[in-house]
Amino acid sequence: MSAQTIQKAQLPDAITKPSAWLGTDMARNPDAWLYQLTSDDVRELEAAATHFQSLGIDIGEISKETFPLATFGVHIAGLKQTLLSGVGLEVLRGLPIENYSQAFAATIFCGIGAHIGSARSQNADGHILGHVRDIGADANDPKSRIYQTSERQTFHTDSADVVGLLCIREAKEGGKSLLVSAETIYNRMKQERPDLLEKLFDPIATDRRGEIPDGAKPYMEIPVLSWLDGYLTVFYQRQYIESAQRFDGVMRLSAEHVEALDMFDALANHPELCFGMQLQPGDMQFVYNHSQLHDRTGFLDWPNPNQRRHLMRLWLSIEGDRPLPECFKERYGSIQVGNRGGIITKHTELHAPLD
Repeated sequence: MSAQTIQKAQLPDAITKPSAWLGTDMARNPDAWLYQLTSDDVRELEAAATHFQSLGIDIGEISKETFPLATFGVHIAGLKQTLLSGVGLEVLRGLPIENYSQAFAATIFCGIGAHIGSARSQNADGHILGHVRDIGADANDPKSRIYQTSERQTFHTDSADVVGLLCIREAKEGGKSLLVSAETIYNRMKQERPDLLEKLFDPIATDRRGEIPDGAKPYMEIPVLSWLDGYLTVFYQRQYIESAQRFDGVMRLSAEHVEALDMFDALANHPELCFGMQLQPGDMQFVYNHSQLHDRTGFLDWPNPNQRRHLMRLWLSIEGDRPLPECFKERYGSIQVGNRGGIITKHTELHAPLD
């Protein structure tokens, strides 16, 4: 019996963790994922940012020590547990971002991130602070990154333990944040089509979209779903799976694989399973990447470039996290807990661009 067969034989009939939620329940109960910052919270965050800026250090080097949070740090400790063993997401609301410069807002965001985990590079250029906005990229170009367009993204995961977003400005219309539990999708497929579910544990190829570590293939062979030590881990970007089929040497998708991926997508978009939120300026959303998928609806932006939709993004590696299968080294480089994730090539130098 192969290792993959043994893994499949160990799959549970259902996952019953708090992270296996229904979107309808989350939409009805925002207290499960939304935290309203108090005036004391805001004052402490502002004081920490002012302290950090007085040090004259590059924002890419921010740390818990240089961004001290004696009181709010207690809430962040709880947030980390929400991500790792709770529902898997939290939104911090109430940051008066309209009062801040972009550098000050980024300092608060990166400072909170430093208390959650270590920041990881989001592209081959070493950006630990990403900027999510439409730069006119062609969504159909196999080298484009979908987040640089205004198109619907489709449900996917990012290449880190935790992904954080800070909303700077909203679009004129649309751009809604969507979330779904991969564990709930698993439960439905296990109940309705276990034969198709098993196909998602095969080494399906995902396109690197040109960001290729030295000596690596232009694609990764990481299953959509992996099972290790009692944890179901998801790794998914449908467009990148499809564009990886252009490469020689990849496992070709069978009709059953395509049917399994189609069912996975259909369940991700099922109105009972997913839910959405319109992030407001100042909202900070943190999502646990190994059990949740996220998405964004298409949007219509403002004609004035200074008004256009803009979110800052962090990828974080978190201490005390789950183990990851060996195959994740293809994407993460290292699978060492607390020091994994991100995109690293031989030219990568870590820094935090502010625009």
